[in-house]
Amino acid sequence: MSLTSKHISPNGLRVFESAARHLNFTASARELRSTQSAVSQQVRALEEQLGLKLFDRVYRGVQLTEPGQALFASVQEGFATIEKTIARLQQHHRNPQLNILTDFSLATYWLLPRLPDFRKQHPHIDVRIMTNQGVFDWRKQGADVAIVFGDQRELEGIPRLLNEEVLPVCGPGFLSQYGPIDDLARLREVPLLTLTADQGQRWLDWPGYFESLGAPPPLAHSELTFNNYPLLVQAAIAGQGVALGWRGLIDDLLERRMLVGLDQLRLGTTSGYGVVDAHPEDVSPAKRVFLEWVLLDSDGPSETPSQ
Repeated sequence: MSLTSKHISPNGLRVFESAARHLNFTASARELRSTQSAVSQQVRALEEQLGLKLFDRVYRGVQLTEPGQALFASVQEGFATIEKTIARLQQHHRNPQLNILTDFSLATYWLLPRLPDFRKQHPHIDVRIMTNQGVFDWRKQGADVAIVFGDQRELEGIPRLLNEEVLPVCGPGFLSQYGPIDDLARLREVPLLTLTADQGQRWLDWPGYFESLGAPPPLAHSELTFNNYPLLVQAAIAGQGVALGWRGLIDDLLERRMLVGLDQLRLGTTSGYGVVDAHPEDVSPAKRVFLEWVLLDSDGPSETPSQ
């Protein structure tokens, strides 16, 4: 049964809630900027409309009857729900949400370290990071902006963030134990860390790396396999083998000497990361400023890297 069918005023419920919380009509009137007599009249009108006695008048105040206690609990719960909904709607209206889709690696090693700068410049934008390893099709992911890895054909016409430039990397302790590793023949003999392709990622793997350099593939039994690139990098730091490292992602780890790069075995390809406006028809200011910010750190236009 609706409130209107019983002619119960929402304001009457608000007055009742205040009076029940204070258990004093004078204090309630002070809170509501009304008078004690007006509060008393509103409560009496509500009791008549409901056909229930909600308060017992006692010395210097009132106390709730059993029906009054039940109604008070329900009214408080209802008002709390309304207030939370209003706050959520106001927050959403004030702070636009920006959904950014990328893979685990780019999010971990490139985006997250730089994101505090964007949030400092634009604190009113709520940023939501969505990760989905290896999925190039961003159209059904609910993203506003997608930073995706693809080959030259897939990224045609898309601004490049990073060109694919890889080099073997390992921990300093591993290099001390197995080094020097200065040619492909020696690289084939040491334990290698590899990322599985079961999720469809297009990154260069060890067979593709050796093939691109005109060398035989690595020995299968020498590989340790992961399905998560950040975990693979941690294994390399821990000295468990050599991994393929992507410039732009592992630069900070190289600078801090957590990883050592075998620069003489560096390789560039025509693949890389591109920045996609998932919904060009949406011209929201939040998306526009993010696209401007993220491309400031890009490698520049879509150039084909030299090998």
